Amino acid sequence: MKQYIAAMALLGVGMSLTPGLAVAQADYPDRPIKLVVPYPPGSGTDTVARYAARRMEAVLGKAVVIENKPGGNAIIAAQTVINAPADGYTLLWAANGPVTTNVALYEKLPYNPLTDLEPVARLAYSPMGLYVPADSPYKTAGDLFADARKRPGKLNYGSGSATYNIATEWLMSLVGAKANAISYKGSSPTLTDLAGKQVDFAIAEYSAGLPLVKGGKLRMLALTSDRRMKSEPEMPTLQELGYKEFFQVAWWGVFAPKGTPKQVVARLENTLLTVFKDAETAQYLDQNNFSAFPGTADQLRTFQKSEIERESKLVDRFNIPKL
Repeated sequence: MKQYIAAMALLGVGMSLTPGLAVAQADYPDRPIKLVVPYPPGSGTDTVARYAARRMEAVLGKAVVIENKPGGNAIIAAQTVINAPADGYTLLWAANGPVTTNVALYEKLPYNPLTDLEPVARLAYSPMGLYVPADSPYKTAGDLFADARKRPGKLNYGSGSATYNIATEWLMSLVGAKANAISYKGSSPTLTDLAGKQVDFAIAEYSAGLPLVKGGKLRMLALTSDRRMKSEPEMPTLQELGYKEFFQVAWWGVFAPKGTPKQVVARLENTLLTVFKDAETAQYLDQNNFSAFPGTADQLRTFQKSEIERESKLVDRFNIPKL
């Protein structure tokens, strides 16, 4: 992860206004701001968004409300923001899915995140976990992989978004196995069904799965990042288990509709970076198994493009089925 962040950090270090629009921008914000979250409450994406909303309110002096719009591999949420007025009052709290992974995985995506959305700020990331039900016969990742190889196409995995679809198909390709994807509207419903044995395994947000592990509902077999977590120091990474090239994290950033005034984007960018660079946020993220990953609007756009390229290559290399 150190090399990953260092590489991304190196990527990036006036319009004519009518009098009425200039005044409106100078007064921004003068009413509540809506953060559209592509996944349901309880997901890591939602958890960090709610924390950010509270801190943004303190800086901006106006309410910041969360609107959960799960479904359609985050396409519903993305289109909600794209079709909203470009005034800075409707923003997309984006994870990988709607702004990078969907581009790689969909044959025909009904929007273009590079031209339909304005980047605002890159904020944080979290590892993912490989989970099975608590009483699953798979005690280790090796047990799961061996059975998946022995019985190709017989196991089902839960996929909370296109990001998890790519991650799991990539892992299965490295393992030399085949499994069937069952789609869900985010990590929370995926893990609920996994605990109920509706699917056999899943890759999902670490923060969403950990409470279910501690509650005796799920068993975690491995992490998808390149380092172990403080909260689970005995849990190995997939890289440690021999899959040295495998690396996937969930990351978050904020986007606005295309055409949002530059002054408004700059105000939001400054607010979010102020929040995600301070000590209180660093402590909160660490306690909840997230990590700060702050970047400017330009850095977010450069990072977004590099992720689209990386994930597109994965889809092609491992013949991951397009949607």
